This record gives sequence, C-alpha cells and structure tokens, in this order.
Amino acid sequence: MAVYTDITDEELEALLADYELGEALSFKGIAEGVENSNFLLETDTGRFILTVFEKRVRGEELPFFLDLMRWLADHGYPSAAPIRDRQGRMLKSLRGKPAVIVAFLQGLSVRRPSVAHCREAGRGLAWLHQASEGFSGTRANDLNQAAWAPMFDRLKADAEALKPGLAAVIDGDLEMLARDWPSGLPTGVVHADYFPDNVFFHGAEFAGTIDFYFACVDAYAYDIAIALNAWCFEADGSFNITAARALLAGYEARRPLSAAERAALPILAHGAAMRFFLTRLADWGSTPPGALVKPKDPLEYERKLAVHRAAPDLVLFGAGA
Repeated sequence: MAVYTDITDEELEALLADYELGEALSFKGIAEGVENSNFLLETDTGRFILTVFEKRVRGEELPFFLDLMRWLADHGYPSAAPIRDRQGRMLKSLRGKPAVIVAFLQGLSVRRPSVAHCREAGRGLAWLHQASEGFSGTRANDLNQAAWAPMFDRLKADAEALKPGLAAVIDGDLEMLARDWPSGLPTGVVHADYFPDNVFFHGAEFAGTIDFYFACVDAYAYDIAIALNAWCFEADGSFNITAARALLAGYEARRPLSAAERAALPILAHGAAMRFFLTRLADWGSTPPGALVKPKDPLEYERKLAVHRAAPDLVLFGAGA
C-alpha cells in the first residue's frame, strides 16, 4: 500500500456517483507498502478503502483477486469484501488505471508480533486455506521458483552495488533451489504475501486478512514458509524458534501438515526469502519520485537468506521435528 496516484475531489465525486455509498466526508492517502495507491475513504454510510492498482498487478488478473475476496467474505472468512457499484461491477477505472473500493476491515496490524500473535496468525492462515476450498478461479504464481533466476539476471549489478560479492552467492542459492525445489505438495489458493501488516487483530485474537493481490494457486506449505520468514525473525536477524512453533501450532490446530509438507519447510522458507529479496531489490531503485513510500530494504531478506543457507534445520526445529 502506498500513494503513487493522486485523486482530485472531482474525480472522487464522479467515482462515488456510481455507488450507493453516500457522500465523502474524508479522504486521505495511506503511506505504507510499495505496490498500489491506497486511500482511506469515509462517507456518510461508513468507511472504505479505495485502491488504484499500479506496477506488478495486471488488469486481466484483477477479476481473480476480486472474486476470491468476495468468495472468502461470502464464506465467512474475515477479509475486505469488494463493493459493487449500482451496475454490479467491482472493478472501476481512475486515471486510466484499474481501481476498486473495498469494505473497511476492523482490527489492527502489529509491528512486533508476540508469540500469541504468531499462533493466531497461523490459525488465520489455515482458515484462509480452508475457506478458499471450492473457489473455482485459478491463477498461476508468476513469482514462483522458475521466475527467480531470470529476474536475477536483470538485477546482478544491483546486488553487487548493494553488497560486493552478493551476486555469486545468490547465483549459488538459485542453483540449489532449482535443483531441489519440491513438487507434489498439497496445493490450493494461497495468500502469498501473509505479512504482519496484512493481518489484523483484536487484541491478540485474529481478526482478518487484507491485500490479496499476490494470491495464486501454489503449495499451502509455501504460504506457511512465507509467513515463517515474515513473522518469526527478530529485528537482529535471528530466527525465533518459539514464535515459529506457535505459528505452526496455530496452523495445525485447523489444518495438520503432512510429513512431506513438514520436511519441505526448510527449502520452501529459503525460496520464500529469495522471492522477497528479489522483488525488494527490484523495487529498491525504482520507486517513483514523490511517492509517499519508502521502499523496503532488500538486505533484510538477504540476512534471512544467510540464516537459511547456514542453518536450514532451524525451520525444522520450529516445526517441532
């Protein structure tokens, strides 16, 4: 979430004329994240989020994301449901870019998750995987393992500028991941961006999930690996085994892992760290001037890669193996 596209009062008024949401009372940009332009909208009927899609999101894929969010909300999962206009459309256009208004989801994200938050986040992720069963939409993961080496070919100079010698290390990681990447694991719809800023709580209780714009069909265990990286590393770069055990215990309270999924967690976590290192590296020098956003540091995920490289068994300890 970020602000790359400004919306004028006249543009907002014209957009709201298509909905039954009443008149705008307040409207302000949300200066977080790196992907899309987001605004908090309050009207005389309630609070909403307006998103204008930028960068990686392809217009032809938006119906998948919006239909998924609608499916989850209709099946009892706490997610921000897209609002339909008077003609039943969820997808709109602003400044020639696709846009959507979604319901405001109550709750707060946490910057420093506790062990209790990690347990609840795991439960919420398993619930998401279960709630999406039966959803007929499909979308391949365009940031999967096969995409990483071609992506890095364009970023090697950036990696060297960031840290001399890093390009060769990343090449070695990519060779290992291509050779050993698991197959045949249980698959379904995954969030693929299950970070603390995308998960809401009431106190320490899971309250809902937002930002489904990387959702795709992939291995459930890969989604868990993304979450382990996002929730279970300390600020000093160390892996918190207690937090990992809590996250996995929360997950397995709803959906137990198979032996194959558990055994694959180390390489999946290594690969998940690679995915976010590469996209952060790509974003590092490409944020538009004037955007109300600070790109996320790729070195955070370079440090996580180093942990997985040196001690992959840490993830298995976290899994209770």
